[in-house]
Amino acid sequence: MKNIVFVTLWFILLHSQCNSQTQHQNTKPNMDNKFNELNAEEKRVILDKGTERAFTGKYDNFWTEGEYTCKQCGAALYKSSSKFDGHCGWPAFDDEIAGAVTRHPDPDGRRVEIVCTNCSGHLGHVFAGEGFTAKNTRHCVNSISLNFVPATVKDKVLQKAYFAGGCFWGVEYYFERAKGVTDTEVGYMGGTKEFPTYQEVCAHTTGHFEAIEVTYDPSITNYEAMAKMFFETHDPTQTNGQGPDLGEQYLSVAFYTTPEEKATLQKLIGVLEAKGMKIATKLIPATKFWKAEEYHQRYYDKTKKTPYCHAYKKLF
Repeated sequence: MKNIVFVTLWFILLHSQCNSQTQHQNTKPNMDNKFNELNAEEKRVILDKGTERAFTGKYDNFWTEGEYTCKQCGAALYKSSSKFDGHCGWPAFDDEIAGAVTRHPDPDGRRVEIVCTNCSGHLGHVFAGEGFTAKNTRHCVNSISLNFVPATVKDKVLQKAYFAGGCFWGVEYYFERAKGVTDTEVGYMGGTKEFPTYQEVCAHTTGHFEAIEVTYDPSITNYEAMAKMFFETHDPTQTNGQGPDLGEQYLSVAFYTTPEEKATLQKLIGVLEAKGMKIATKLIPATKFWKAEEYHQRYYDKTKKTPYCHAYKKLF
């Protein structure tokens, strides 16, 4: 009888361990898939299950119609129609796209974690019974875990342009307001080190410039308009930085991705030099763009301030 009990208990324990191991394996990202590269802050949240600071995320107070996708794998997660103001400092949704989000008990024993079903990237937590909407559910999601695809451009082929014109906070301030621009991100380009940090770039140890990646809709605008915006929102004649920001990382640089873009830049520089301006802007082939830390993204929108070393001046 004792042997029977022992075998039974052993079987139950083994079965439980197998289930636990299987469940743990199922929560790991499938590394056979090709995922987007993540910077250090994105890894801290998405892979290490961290949390971004409240009221600092890109999509907290954001109400454009479209679709939210996973930052790591690109899977569609939420529709803008399910987003609401949860007054919590993070994006809130009362429903997910069917099958897109998986729930797990949080290690803290109190909350329920939510992850992307496709790659197991950490999104945040889900809460019930708060009464915010009729569905009585709140997905509290880190903005840094998401990307956004506007409804009007979902099926369009978008283009990207890259510029460096001093402190990237000010450069982004003007580009994100430009006609036809669908998204902007600030980061680093032109250096030699992979995954550079802001501190390393400022220490001049990587060769990077503070740069911006501009995504635009070519059915509304074009590269020449983006290049004109670049020249008109900083001083392309300054040789040692931009305004009071001096140093290599603040130099004026236009990164071209095609011969046509280079020709456009050369044409515009010719126009300006014909007006007597001595243009210091460097033309460099685009290399890898490394997204900057999240607190740099849309800095002036977050702080409710305006640029101190950038201003718009019509030149063309």
